[in-house]
Amino acid sequence: MTEISPLRRRMIEDMTVRNLSPATQRSYVHAVAKFGRFFSRSPERLGLEDVRTFQVHLVAGGISWPALNQTVCALRFLYGVTLKQADLPERIPYARTPRKLPVVLGADEVVRFLEAVPSLKARAALTTAYAAGLRASEAAGIKVADIDSSRMVVRVEQGKGGRDRYVMLSPQLLGILRSYWRLARPTHWLFPGRDGEHPISPTVLHAACRSACAASDLSKRVTVHTLRHSFATHLLESGTDIRIIQALLGHSSLNTTARYTQVATSTIRCTPSPLDRLRLEVTPPH
Repeated sequence: MTEISPLRRRMIEDMTVRNLSPATQRSYVHAVAKFGRFFSRSPERLGLEDVRTFQVHLVAGGISWPALNQTVCALRFLYGVTLKQADLPERIPYARTPRKLPVVLGADEVVRFLEAVPSLKARAALTTAYAAGLRASEAAGIKVADIDSSRMVVRVEQGKGGRDRYVMLSPQLLGILRSYWRLARPTHWLFPGRDGEHPISPTVLHAACRSACAASDLSKRVTVHTLRHSFATHLLESGTDIRIIQALLGHSSLNTTARYTQVATSTIRCTPSPLDRLRLEVTPPH
């Protein structure tokens, strides 16, 4: 068994105390370890110029913007929290992420996609993700007890940022989940993994998305997050207040939710152009 270095142990303890999710902890540890391996030295003996050199190396290697910023977060945590160099994190810049509009499915495309998921469990989980706007990890982690049919809500525990929230329980989703329960008989986890002791892995849901996307012959690339984007956009198009959508999605900032106004095509389509107030002849006079 490989012995854990004192620095890694201290960083893991710092992350645990601050209630960072296991996935975030693994990502941060991996990024810091990669940083140390690049220089063949302990990160304790590396400074700001080394961080800059490492960032240049990552960019040159074609790292994605989200992965680069995840590395920045890890290094800022390492220096600011674990190594207690309070002035250094602010000098490690984030990459400016290109703002791309999210892919959104139309209502008929959602139906085509979900009906192309062959597994009962995966189809029920992905239907839940769309119906309630859940992330993959949130859909996977639902317990049977989280479905509150008397109040028609679903409890989402420890979403992003460690926050609990409630989302709506669609009457149609409730019917689907009852049919699923009668067939699958889950006891603790609504969507259990193979051993029954743990929930289904988000990677299983991602794989189901890839298979369903190919089977449904959709031209769009569909992920679990695409279903979440579609949920938010469809709500906005139906007139739901953006602050309610923010609460349902579990966004801490309204700015994050506001980007769905850019893809809510029915809202865009119904907004009159200023040209409509003009009387303009297309054909120029001879």
